[in-house]
Amino acid sequence: MRVLIAEDEVKMAALLKRGFQEECYAVDVTDTAEDTIWMASEAAYDVILLDIMLPDGNGFDVCRQLRAAGCWAPVLMLTARDAVSDRVRGLDAGADDYLTKPFAFDELLARTRALLRRGAAARPALLRAGPLTLDPATHAVSVAGESVELTAREFTLLEYLMRNANEVLSRTRIRDHVWDFAFDGDSNVVDVYVRYLREKIDRRFGVALIETIRGAGYRIRADVAAASHQD
Repeated sequence: MRVLIAEDEVKMAALLKRGFQEECYAVDVTDTAEDTIWMASEAAYDVILLDIMLPDGNGFDVCRQLRAAGCWAPVLMLTARDAVSDRVRGLDAGADDYLTKPFAFDELLARTRALLRRGAAARPALLRAGPLTLDPATHAVSVAGESVELTAREFTLLEYLMRNANEVLSRTRIRDHVWDFAFDGDSNVVDVYVRYLREKIDRRFGVALIETIRGAGYRIRADVAAASHQD
């Protein structure tokens, strides 16, 4: 197994490197954000240990850039910060786990093994479907860089469609995931909210992202660049 350690504290980096080598890992160490991004793009790592505070940047931005570049190696963030907001920010940036310093090496090793069992999978910090972009952390939606204002329910529906891009979702499945069990509204509520999204996205920008599959449900197409609206 190959691990990349991004840590600018020399003593800490050396301790981590020695510890993982004793566990028979192949270890590379970087001490800057720039080198970390370069190394992760040049080699296939099984896991990346990423310190939040680096001399030329921060781990949040590094993680986002790695994910944007298609690097899906599990990322475990290391930091002296223990604020909940920092943990949330790290996970929203695309990290898979978070460990606060000081920590026991045995715990770090156990968390690393857990990430390795999970493996690398596409877990983008931003959801994309053609020109449409959705940021779950900030609730920002845009089409070709232009902002789209959505209500909370519209955002939740769009996020669910985008997390299942190209998959046909039945109205029942959508309703069960977007509305809670206490919902007792109109049976056509899904159709109503899909129409709202089409008005704000498809018709406004001249794209055909949200597709009706007759007798089956809806899907959002991830391969659309620009097209006329389809009913």
